[in-house]
Amino acid sequence: MPARVVERAGHNGSAMRGIRMTISLGLAGAAVLAAGACTAPVSAGATTAPAEVNTANIEPSFFPDRLDTKSSLTFTIRYTGGEDGVPSPVRRSVLRFPVGVSLDLPELSDCPVSRLRARGVGGCPPQSKLGYGSALVEVRAGSQTLTENVSMSIFLGAPRNLEPTLEILARGYTPFDERVVLIGSMLSDRRPYGQALSIVIPPIRTLTFEPDASIVKFSLVIGGEQREHQTAADAVLLPSSCPVGGFPFAAAFTYANGSSASAVASAPCPR
Repeated sequence: MPARVVERAGHNGSAMRGIRMTISLGLAGAAVLAAGACTAPVSAGATTAPAEVNTANIEPSFFPDRLDTKSSLTFTIRYTGGEDGVPSPVRRSVLRFPVGVSLDLPELSDCPVSRLRARGVGGCPPQSKLGYGSALVEVRAGSQTLTENVSMSIFLGAPRNLEPTLEILARGYTPFDERVVLIGSMLSDRRPYGQALSIVIPPIRTLTFEPDASIVKFSLVIGGEQREHQTAADAVLLPSSCPVGGFPFAAAFTYANGSSASAVASAPCPR
């Protein structure tokens, strides 16, 4: 991944790590549905424990979907199956992204994960934000299924061995009032994928004596800036050509019950 780490002074005079780069979109992760964007989801089979079957599908898209221009990536994951219709909690996701798609930003600053955990969104410099999104989580509590909507913000984390990392701040309020930070690590991948993003998902605690919550939908916008009633799509750079069959994406998931699932999909080539 081409990335050059530079040092520059922060607003308080202390050294702040910055990254000036055009990076492979393996940094991205997942993305929220964009109006008018085309998707081609493919549901996945799963290798599971006998007592419980979990499945997942992914829906990638670009908006606007024009070659050789800046856009935003859309990547939504839906989880299904499980007892009483609630899938087992996901513990690890590996998301694979196509060769040639990049996140084109002149300069970024990383956000220390300690500040993100302690101070939330306000603890990170504005230049570290990469996107936003939402999730839907569920838990089977007795005879009821409780749901919660979670808001998300994506930030550039501190580099590891000069490679970028990703931090996702997820915050819910009712009924669980939880704040979780997800950490993503970059991995090299083989064609037709350029890179992969591995995300470890910690347990999402719920009510006393009740099981952990399960994610049933996970959606983030990468390369778009959140504004009221609109998204500014201006950071994801699409290449000048599209592979036959569209831009390929894939994902693999490991669940708390020891089962696994995988999914593939493509974002159609712009017409």
